[in-house]
Amino acid sequence: MKHATMIILYFSTLLLFSAAAAVDVIRANETIRDGDTIVSARGEFELGFFSPGNSTKRYLGIWYKKIAYGTVVWVANRDTPLTTFSGTARFNNKGIVVLSNDKIIWSSNTRYMENPIAQLLDTGNLVFREENDDNFVWQSFDYPGNVMLPGMAMGSNLVTGHERNYTSWRSVDDPSPGRFLYRVDSSGFPQALLWKDSLLWTRTGPWIGSHSSGNPTYSPNGISKIHFTFNKKEIYYGIDLINQSSSATTFFMLHPNGDSQFFVWNHQKKDWMVYLTLHGNDCDRYALCGPYSICNKDRSPRCECMTGFTPKFPDKWRSLDWSGGCVRKKVLDCRTKVGFQKYSGVKLPDTRQSWYDMRINLNECQRLCLKNCSCAAYAIADNRRGGRGCFLWFSPLIDITGYNNDGQDIYVRMLACELGKGWRPRELIATFWVLTVPVALIFRHMYNKRKLNREERLKFSSKGVPLNRIDSEDLDLPLFKFLEVAKATNNFSDDNKLGEGGFGPVYKGMLDDGQMIAAKRLSENSSQGLNEFKNEVSCIGKLQHRNLVTLLGCCIEKGERILIYEYMPNKSLDFFIFDEQTSKSFEWLQRYNIINGIARGLLYLHQDSRLRVIHRDLKASNILLDYEMNPKISDFGLARSFIGSQTEENTKRVVGTYGYMSPEYAIDGIFSIKSDVYSFGVLLIEIVTGKKNRSFSRPDHSLNLIGHVWMSYKEENLLELIDEGILESSNRIEVFRIIQIGLLCVQECPQDRPSMSEVVLMLSSTINLPHPKQPGFFTGRKQHRANYSRRNSIMTLSNQQTLTTVSPRD
Repeated sequence: MKHATMIILYFSTLLLFSAAAAVDVIRANETIRDGDTIVSARGEFELGFFSPGNSTKRYLGIWYKKIAYGTVVWVANRDTPLTTFSGTARFNNKGIVVLSNDKIIWSSNTRYMENPIAQLLDTGNLVFREENDDNFVWQSFDYPGNVMLPGMAMGSNLVTGHERNYTSWRSVDDPSPGRFLYRVDSSGFPQALLWKDSLLWTRTGPWIGSHSSGNPTYSPNGISKIHFTFNKKEIYYGIDLINQSSSATTFFMLHPNGDSQFFVWNHQKKDWMVYLTLHGNDCDRYALCGPYSICNKDRSPRCECMTGFTPKFPDKWRSLDWSGGCVRKKVLDCRTKVGFQKYSGVKLPDTRQSWYDMRINLNECQRLCLKNCSCAAYAIADNRRGGRGCFLWFSPLIDITGYNNDGQDIYVRMLACELGKGWRPRELIATFWVLTVPVALIFRHMYNKRKLNREERLKFSSKGVPLNRIDSEDLDLPLFKFLEVAKATNNFSDDNKLGEGGFGPVYKGMLDDGQMIAAKRLSENSSQGLNEFKNEVSCIGKLQHRNLVTLLGCCIEKGERILIYEYMPNKSLDFFIFDEQTSKSFEWLQRYNIINGIARGLLYLHQDSRLRVIHRDLKASNILLDYEMNPKISDFGLARSFIGSQTEENTKRVVGTYGYMSPEYAIDGIFSIKSDVYSFGVLLIEIVTGKKNRSFSRPDHSLNLIGHVWMSYKEENLLELIDEGILESSNRIEVFRIIQIGLLCVQECPQDRPSMSEVVLMLSSTINLPHPKQPGFFTGRKQHRANYSRRNSIMTLSNQQTLTTVSPRD
């Protein structure tokens, strides 16, 4: 046992054998005492109590018997070891229980069986079944530890929701779950991900027909093969023996340090030999080089930007910190002539936010990518028999690794002028012009002129300029002329009106340089408009994040108060989730990406921005969607910013929207970062269900949407909650997890709600979620309306939004 001695786990104490002949079956009410074992029919595996490594603690487990004696493949009571040799395992009508002094410390907890038997198979699988029925009621293969044997699988049953994940031991002496977790993630196209605690450590890449894109080819060895199954009922990776009658033995192990290796038993040397190591170099670390770069273990330095890209942080890049990745040298949009740069022999980028269709070929894949301006790259999904299927990426390309022989081809969208050296006309596939050359030159000239005018205005301070009662504010923003805004919006034409918010209408417009804008013109009749205008300018003007709407400037001439924003062509989130027609085509992947974007935007406001900002009016209509359906939080008129560590404040003026306000804010006027978390939780549930919290109704009860979801969660009846528009396109386990996160966010007590940093972690990992407590405002409408002593004013808006001012109770 030379090489394998350091990595394979053995007993530190001798196993005591029963004097009776070994058997492979036990029946109801029979007991296995410490020292007794059962052995599979051909003597391949054995089940009993053991102590790992140098430990004296006792565990019920399964190990190899005929060969590699003592190599443990499964442990029952991983988290609850016995401290003495007096433990027993008893089999009954509900499965096996492990007892210490007649106290249950572990149970398989299966469904009731009339005439049960437990049998240890020669595959290493412990199964429970009715005596005269070959169908398994329970099997240990469904509850793996750190070892995958042939016949086992890693993945999810999409019907029952059961997941089979692999977790490392904490150490060679401790089989309790360690820091590493291997699971199949079904976001986008499924791939196996290895997590270290809450950090994504490495990934295999998508299955491309013969192997995973991110792993070396598991070459034919005559012993076993890896397979991937993906259909409407299940997603899993597994190992199969090629010849079931062969004496060859193999298995996969996830080590305490995160190493992932396949072993084959060498009969001559009587030792385990490493056949394949999945993650053997630093390029296998997830996103080592950041977005739009390629990591190659044979290069120095490891990371290189893709063609047309440059390091985002050059100084860090030169000091070998590549985590910031690369950014495009020139902006890429629908008006530019584009092509695709081909990269061969690479691990395909992270597919968690990809789109796929296994029915189309490479040409159709290219055409689909070209049609969508936000498509960043495409690739063949299955490289066998000439290739079939299609992957499309709509988010930054991340975690790409270079290989020589085992990689895949990917085609990255590029400006035509930036395609790689040696490019030939036939390689510039699917290029197009939206504007002719003369028009493009005119726009370039107008843009440069506009830029100079804007920079010239920025040289002048706003102090000392009559600002219509805003002269004390240093706006620190570009100032637009009123005539300029009026011209852009066709004199504020009703045809250009996008909607009407709490303080006035919003108009679509186009500046002289061709830039699209949204102009919010604050109403002269709004008594609160001035404060909100100043608040939004001072707040959003100082914030920069991809999930916050960008404030381009403002206009304060002639008594006007106009805010100029970037234009969001896809309207607001409520249009997609609450409209009966559009919601049908609003797939789960889009909704999930939007959820993550909103969460990151809120995290930035609460924690990462220069000011700690509480939005106070987070709702579906305040989430705008850009060309690529990326969410951007908007409308900061009611926001409050804190300095330092302050996270809570009390107010006598409660403003916001009913249905999204937390109880402590609506009733007592106390707002905090947890108030936004509550609103976010409501938003999550609305996105999943496609229903509005306030207008939700059922004939069988008077609960609002939150109350209905809470009762359904307690009754384990979540399937009926899911919007029909995402039932087919969603991973139900993922949707159920989002509902649970939503309920955690709307818990009645603010202290029970997670922070946004915790929410982002929940969304981006598979950490276990706590069970939520009772939500706030989950009772019927008649009951919760009585909580308010009086209302000062309610302004009803054209798009079913409300701006509400209430006084807290005395």
